[in-house]
Amino acid sequence: MAQKAIREYDGKALFAKHWEDYFSGFHYAFKSVLVTSGEELLKKAEEHGFEWLKQEPLVAKPDMLFGKRGKNDLVLFKKEKPGDVTLEDAAKWIDEKRSHPVTLLSGQSGMLTHFIVEPFTPHTQDQEYYISATVVDEDDVLYMSAEGGMEVEENWDKVVEVRIPIDMDDTSIEKEIRANVPADIPEKDRERFASFAVAFYKFYRDLNFAYLEINPFVMLDNNEIAILDLVARLDDTAGFMMKDKWGNIEFPTAFGMEELSPEEKAIAEADAKTGASLKLTILNPMGRVWTMVAGGGASVVYADTIADFAEANGGSIADLANYGEYSGGPTTGETKFYAETIFDLMTRHKDPKGRNKILIIGGAIANFTDVAKTFTGIIQAFENYAEKLKEHGTKIYVRRGGPNYEKGLKDIKEAADRLGLDIEVYGPETHVTDIVRMALEEKK
Repeated sequence: MAQKAIREYDGKALFAKHWEDYFSGFHYAFKSVLVTSGEELLKKAEEHGFEWLKQEPLVAKPDMLFGKRGKNDLVLFKKEKPGDVTLEDAAKWIDEKRSHPVTLLSGQSGMLTHFIVEPFTPHTQDQEYYISATVVDEDDVLYMSAEGGMEVEENWDKVVEVRIPIDMDDTSIEKEIRANVPADIPEKDRERFASFAVAFYKFYRDLNFAYLEINPFVMLDNNEIAILDLVARLDDTAGFMMKDKWGNIEFPTAFGMEELSPEEKAIAEADAKTGASLKLTILNPMGRVWTMVAGGGASVVYADTIADFAEANGGSIADLANYGEYSGGPTTGETKFYAETIFDLMTRHKDPKGRNKILIIGGAIANFTDVAKTFTGIIQAFENYAEKLKEHGTKIYVRRGGPNYEKGLKDIKEAADRLGLDIEVYGPETHVTDIVRMALEEKK
């Protein structure tokens, strides 16, 4: 599963868009704006439908994919007199926070560029509840607690976990959730909490979230739900079939990270248009070792192994140029585009130490990806980049298994030999990361 974080504002907007489909009987007054400056906030308050910005006390905070905003002193509300923040206060605070770099307790640093502003919800701490859902192994897990808010991690022993197998039917799911509502939920809220939890899980599942957390939410009178803080990640491999439900959702770059390069953006755009998974992060454009790895789990294993072997043999982690994956049955054309992007990047610069470049085409044993079909795309990319790859002394190591892998390995070896490329090819009988050792381990 490929996960991409979305803004708190967009997560709440998804709740509002589908509220009646999942939470009928509850009420959610979605009042929220996303702005980049105090001036924009003041202008928003003049628009029809946003009069509440001038009429109600407000809360403001950054909306940039990082948590613990309260502990980082990045939530605007007046502790000594909650509910006393005006529109002008919020605009002034936003402009002050965006005027200088900010360093979080985690060590991340950067500029604050996006802020969410909402009405202040009067409540007490004992009204704050916690709920989240995510994928663990092959199951979903729902987490519930009567003690939400900033200290939920410190009170994790009070969080109830409900494991939901992928093949469990809806009736059994509801029964399991209701049977595990935290015992310390007040009696007056237990039925409402259970009903909301059941609906929350179905919403999480049906909209293809990879992670969804509300911390906290408050149950008010008249069955009104206040979503005070939200974190969400979507399974972006489902994007091609979720366009109507998600709408024009944004996947912003995380706080503290540089903007995507044109090549990373191109791969991300290709990824959004396919049911396969295409990912690329450039770690060091001057790096010596480049990878084309099939599978998200395999990409982590290869990256760790390359870093270990590089440092053990006189190199460094900086030798690793990129991180990413192509998986989920990409077409020949998609694989060709991905490969050509990698080959173009790796042949732009000579190695600063004069060493030959290394290309590792690896992966575990595929379940349903046709290896021969994807290797056809790589072979087509070889045809266009063979001379440049040779100019950089590129040594290619291949290890792959899965459907049609024998033909794929045979085809890629014959093509590389015909083009004069230096290549070694291995099947599933070779350990998944042995080609890293072959490529990087110092010859004795």
